[in-house]
Amino acid sequence: MAKEGAKQLIFLVLVVVVITIVFILLQNTDLIVDNILPIAILLIVLFLIVRYDFVLQLKDYERAVIFTLGKVNRVGGPGWAVLFPPFESGEVVDLRTKTIDIPRQNIVTKDNVEVNIDAVVYLKIGKDNASVINSVVEISDYIQASKQYVIGLIRDKAGSLTLTELISSIEELNKSLRTDLDRLASKWGVQVEEAAIKDIQIPKTVIQAMHEQKASVQRKLARMEGAKAHQAEIEAVKAAAEQLSDKALSYYYIKALEKLGEGKSTKFIFPMELTKLAQKLSSDELSETQVQKLLEKYLPLIKDLAKKK
Repeated sequence: MAKEGAKQLIFLVLVVVVITIVFILLQNTDLIVDNILPIAILLIVLFLIVRYDFVLQLKDYERAVIFTLGKVNRVGGPGWAVLFPPFESGEVVDLRTKTIDIPRQNIVTKDNVEVNIDAVVYLKIGKDNASVINSVVEISDYIQASKQYVIGLIRDKAGSLTLTELISSIEELNKSLRTDLDRLASKWGVQVEEAAIKDIQIPKTVIQAMHEQKASVQRKLARMEGAKAHQAEIEAVKAAAEQLSDKALSYYYIKALEKLGEGKSTKFIFPMELTKLAQKLSSDELSETQVQKLLEKYLPLIKDLAKKK
């Protein structure tokens, strides 16, 4: 707006000057003939002012690549940059960071799961003159070119991974996107500030299957731990039993039967090995009184079992 205002002001001043000169010349026809060349030049200048932009007013975040007869001559800005049309022209470059929202991509992973990936890229043109010039000379639209390149990278890299690998390697994938894009964009004078995957949408059926698989793994681990604990218990009992003599085992066996007999159960299963146990209990480790008391305690049960048979 300021540039247009300055241009209009200069144009109005020149129009007033031309009208004044023409009015004076009309008062004297000889003066017109004598000053025809200056008048023609003045009219040409007036036309150029109307037809072309000869002043570029550039903000602090803007630069202009100025071409002279089609060749890069200089970089103008910030501030005012003077052109000499029609021999010179300028193209304004914005140095602010550009946010590029990558369209969502439906991608099939290596294990045939369709996912929806959303990404974003942040780019800016470098402030040095070489970057400003390259952003105009080397590429016609670096924003569109970057968008298409990132789409291709995402489809290629995500499609080569399984779903599990894709989810677990987001940081590595983002780093790869930044590196590959920066390698290309640096030729255009463009800096990659960030390139990242924002979101990955997974089908609900796949998420449910993943939860079920995880629960199944947890149940399997729990069963394995339980089996290991039971095995350790058996091995501990076996190791302890190996340290006991037959006589001691027989004694503990009879004591267990005694506890069982004290219960409220209406049935009592009496083992056939009682005779052998009684013989083992007749050793010196147990007194005869202890053995006799045990046998007397279980004699009624033996008689009752004999009657039932």
